[in-house]
Amino acid sequence: MSRAALPASALGLPDTTFAGTPRGPLALIDVVPSSTTGRPVLLVPGFTGSKEDFGPVLTPLAEAGHRAVACDQRGQFESKGPDDADAYTVDLLAQDLLDLVDALGGGRWHLVGHSFGGLVSRAAVIARPSAFASLTLLDSGPAAIVGKRHGSTALLQQGAAQPDITMEAMWDAITSFYAAEGRPPIADAAAGFQRTRFTSTARACIIGTATALLAEPDRVDELAATRVPTLVTYGVDDDAWPPELQSEMAARLGATDAPIEGAAHSPAVENAPGLLAVLVPWLAAHDG
Repeated sequence: MSRAALPASALGLPDTTFAGTPRGPLALIDVVPSSTTGRPVLLVPGFTGSKEDFGPVLTPLAEAGHRAVACDQRGQFESKGPDDADAYTVDLLAQDLLDLVDALGGGRWHLVGHSFGGLVSRAAVIARPSAFASLTLLDSGPAAIVGKRHGSTALLQQGAAQPDITMEAMWDAITSFYAAEGRPPIADAAAGFQRTRFTSTARACIIGTATALLAEPDRVDELAATRVPTLVTYGVDDDAWPPELQSEMAARLGATDAPIEGAAHSPAVENAPGLLAVLVPWLAAHDG
């Protein structure tokens, strides 16, 4: 989740649309270029995040010739989801991405996964490598989360499992937890949106995805075996997976390793120009 994300309307982006999949519709921000010169890009948000986490980079990606589609994963914000935590495993969410690519016309896509979305994207590539021209792992590690955000993930998992605790109360508790850790407060311009999207997220989604994020096995070798070109990029101050761990993962994959200055766990909003300087040429180089 990016705690600095703004609603799409604040960035002049298109209204939310929905794409049908076998498990139900998924919410999208779909930015279509005036002239398509590259393959389409699907951008997948992380734990308790949403499509808006990619807001600042969607129009520039379209201007670079790519159809840029950011989605809410199942149960997040505007994508409805079931009330069963077992419906939110990494493999089931990965199947959602494959179904979404099919619903959007098929072909080979570039896939960008942020944080937990990177683990889901990795599973989609492992399941069907032929669907993807490239994979970008953005602030996402080789296995279960191990950094500073491990504690907040566990806190949300425990809180969501208690039905007497409202989503609003959980939001208040997690923001207090962040403040106690010394994290910067949410900017006033983003605060209302942040609360709304969190409280709109399915409780079962929080339980299921937190469980998955805390238990994901190392699948780096499986990903390497797909031979799908992979970019590993991350903020130099990431507090979810240590940057050195992500760099080691890149070496294991034989992947491009691209740290981004002036960013922590959410480069798309913390340093969008820095992320685009890495991402746009990478996509162009793998459009074939």
